[in-house]
Amino acid sequence: MKNLYIALSFAVGTLTVTAQNKDTKNADNLYKKFEYVDAAKEYLKLVENGKSDGYVYKQLADSYYNVFNTAEAAKWYAKAVETNQDAETYYRYAQMLKANGKYEEANKQMQKFASMSPSDSRAKSFKENPNYVPRILSKAKAYNVNSLEVSSDKSEFGPVLYDNAFYFTSARNGARKTYGWTDEPYLDIYKADYNEDATITNASPVTNLNSKWHDGPITISADGNTAYFSSESFKEKESEKVKELKAKFSQVYIFKATKTGDTWGNITALPFNSKEFSCANPSLSRDGKTLYFSSNMPNGLGGTDIWKVAVKEDGSFGTPENLGSKVNTEGNESFPFIADDNKTLYFASAGRPGLGGLDVFEIDLTKGEATNMGTPVNSEKDDFSFSFNGKKNVGFFASNRNGNDDIFGAIPVCGVDVITIVTDAKTGAVLSGAKVAILDDKKNVIATETTSANGEIKYRVECDKPYVVQVSKDGYEGNTFAVVKSKGPSTKVDAALQPIDVIVTPDEIVLKPIFFEYDKSNITQEGAFELDKLVQVMKNNDKLVILAKSHTDNRGSDRYNINLSDRRAKSTVQYIISKGISASRISGKGMGELEPKVDCGKDCTEEQHAQNRRSEFLIVK
Repeated sequence: MKNLYIALSFAVGTLTVTAQNKDTKNADNLYKKFEYVDAAKEYLKLVENGKSDGYVYKQLADSYYNVFNTAEAAKWYAKAVETNQDAETYYRYAQMLKANGKYEEANKQMQKFASMSPSDSRAKSFKENPNYVPRILSKAKAYNVNSLEVSSDKSEFGPVLYDNAFYFTSARNGARKTYGWTDEPYLDIYKADYNEDATITNASPVTNLNSKWHDGPITISADGNTAYFSSESFKEKESEKVKELKAKFSQVYIFKATKTGDTWGNITALPFNSKEFSCANPSLSRDGKTLYFSSNMPNGLGGTDIWKVAVKEDGSFGTPENLGSKVNTEGNESFPFIADDNKTLYFASAGRPGLGGLDVFEIDLTKGEATNMGTPVNSEKDDFSFSFNGKKNVGFFASNRNGNDDIFGAIPVCGVDVITIVTDAKTGAVLSGAKVAILDDKKNVIATETTSANGEIKYRVECDKPYVVQVSKDGYEGNTFAVVKSKGPSTKVDAALQPIDVIVTPDEIVLKPIFFEYDKSNITQEGAFELDKLVQVMKNNDKLVILAKSHTDNRGSDRYNINLSDRRAKSTVQYIISKGISASRISGKGMGELEPKVDCGKDCTEEQHAQNRRSEFLIVK
């Protein structure tokens, strides 16, 4: 249903006239009237009757594309591109493949699109970074997302919260006429109560604004007395009559309404509406001075773009301005929402690199570039109409990830910037090129980076959770540093590393214990971290020859423990060799339980058993 406010133009769609014939006339007429569900049925009949060709396959695919049936659209685009198609068909095919998680196949179609339209900004973005999907997926999670019970089995989108009034657009009114594009009732504007426990109840239509046509989405002024909303030009008795289709077509217009008491009235069309193009999806800045909207009016970059217009003190309007290439592309951008700060804009785009379908982007209009909001706000499906209420610190958006346009809540993840400064413990000098890993409380490595010239690394993590940074650098003893729980906005970790020569004694290399798990001989992450210190010492002192002695606790038989310790010694030796040390310089010996570190007999605690499961490193020469 959101396609109504993305495609926007209700004028007759452009078809390849030379490909049409008397067989396709019925299906084509349904397609031109945006009755895509029935059009698909008619094109399928042609396929079943052996009357299909590249044109029929394309029209069938486009019919499914327009109702976001991604699997069927991809299926028929695959047939369509067996014959030559226009560039946009390859682009649409790529989007449908992405929406089904088939990113490699999507890239092949994007390469074809880019070769046909090399100057298109979408093609340029793809060629600059064809493997962008992993980068989007690796972004730190900024929101926790949950589906909301206010959704029905029909389409809902355009959610926005003002104080405790929650507005959205819905096709749930079964008493309304069915719209042929989606086979759902026409859209209405709804209002519900946003409760203290964040539930949304008592949804009911805003009868003073709704008509027999499509109505919504809506935006409301800070004082609550002025509304702007989308509807159809039929309200103004303006339409285009197409004789051969025996149909009239409207545009999407933006209307203004004012409130008297609890009643909306004085509904007027905005002066820049036109029978030649559509304007939709308004969002009013909190200072009331700027109205953002989407439109396919002339002088845009292509498809639908995001525009803004000044709202003057006397109630008149300036000249609409296109937001330019920092927001818009040759594809479709729609559903703008301007945040409380009057500079952060959220919008949906099908033209920018995303995960599939529409993705939500954000941009600081005073600086920078638009960025993809990542998962879980975005998915392989259509994600759009994002809004954010700063006072309640909650966002809302719509997505068809569950098969239907539904409304979701988005709660910001509390974040802390962990700033780690790596220095030399003796001199205090900052250390560039140090490897810094951050681990969660389950010892999972979240990310690993290398310090810059100023010895600094910054990680963004969740609030009120413990973390550890693990720091290493050639020539220095690696170490771990606790990150205390914090609500942010930032916390500092001073990571001072000792030069590695301090751990070398005349008889042995003193490392922290290389502990093994019970009954295991594999090198653990903590063990590898310590063994890397030994590797560095041996690289710095190429005459050193080391004997690694491995020990077990006293559980198990003597023979079993000898064999287990021998396996541990071999694992240790193999790890050292794997790091580039000659096998002639490192050997291992399993000692079993013969030389316990803690001689606790049969009364050992678990901690004492763990201390006895270790490796030691003696200098042979």
